[in-house]
Amino acid sequence: MDGLVCRHELESWDGIVSSTLRTALSRRRHFIRVQTAEIKATKRLLRGAGWLVGTRGSLRNAGRWEHLINALAVEPALQAHTRLHYAVWQQAGEQVRALDHLLADLGRGFRDEVRRLETVPGVGPIVALTAVAVFADVERFGSAKHVASYAGLVPSTYQSGDRDRHGHITKRASAELRTMLCEAAHHARRPSHPLHPYFLKLCARRGYKTAVVAVAHRLCRVLYALLRDGTEFQPTRLGIEEGPFTQIITRRFRLTPKSPGRLTLA
Repeated sequence: MDGLVCRHELESWDGIVSSTLRTALSRRRHFIRVQTAEIKATKRLLRGAGWLVGTRGSLRNAGRWEHLINALAVEPALQAHTRLHYAVWQQAGEQVRALDHLLADLGRGFRDEVRRLETVPGVGPIVALTAVAVFADVERFGSAKHVASYAGLVPSTYQSGDRDRHGHITKRASAELRTMLCEAAHHARRPSHPLHPYFLKLCARRGYKTAVVAVAHRLCRVLYALLRDGTEFQPTRLGIEEGPFTQIITRRFRLTPKSPGRLTLA
C-alpha cells in the first residue's frame, strides 16, 4: 500500500514538473515573438520614413540597436520612436534570460533525456526540453506514427468515394513542438548533417519548405524512438545512403523548323 502511494505521489510530482516546464517554454516562446515583433515594427518604421540604414541588417543584439540609434541622431523624432521599440525589446530579452535560468533548473530533473536528445544534430537544449515536455510519458503513444500525428506533422487526407487526396499538414496539437522541430530541421541543409541526402532529394523535387517539414517529421519520430528505447542517436540506423555522390546533368535541345521563306547557303 505504501508503495502504491509513493508511486502515485511520484507520478503527480512528474506531472507538476512537466506542466511547469511546458508553461515556461510557452512563455519563453511568447517573449521571443515579442522581440521579433519589435524588430519588424522598427524596420517598417524606418522604411516608411525612407531610412534604409538598419532595415537590411539584423537587430538581434544590443550593439546593433545602439548603432542604429546613434545613426538616427539626425532624425530626433525617428530616433525617439526607435528608442521605444528598443526598450520593449530589452524588457522582453530580460524575461527570456530569466526563463532560461528557470528552464536550466527544471532541466536538471530530465538531464539524461535531454543529453540523449542532444546527440541528434541540430537539436539543442530548448528543442530537447520541448520534446520532453510535450511527450511526457512516451508509453501513451502506440507508435512513432501516432507521435507525428500528435505533433501535426502528417498530411491531411480528403476521402471521397474510392479517392484519397493528401493536402497540407494538419497542424494539430502541439504547435510549440512543431515549431521547434522545423527550426531544427533547417540544419539539414548542411552537408555534414546525417539527413542532408534526404533533405536534398526532397528539396529538388518539392521545394525547400516541404523538405524542411519532411525532415521535421523525421526528427519527431527519431526523438520519440530515443526516449522510448533509452538509446543515443545513431546515424547508421536512419537508412539513408551516404555520399560522396556524383552529379549528372542532362541537357536536351529542341530543333526548330526552318521558315519557308528563308534561304540557306550550301
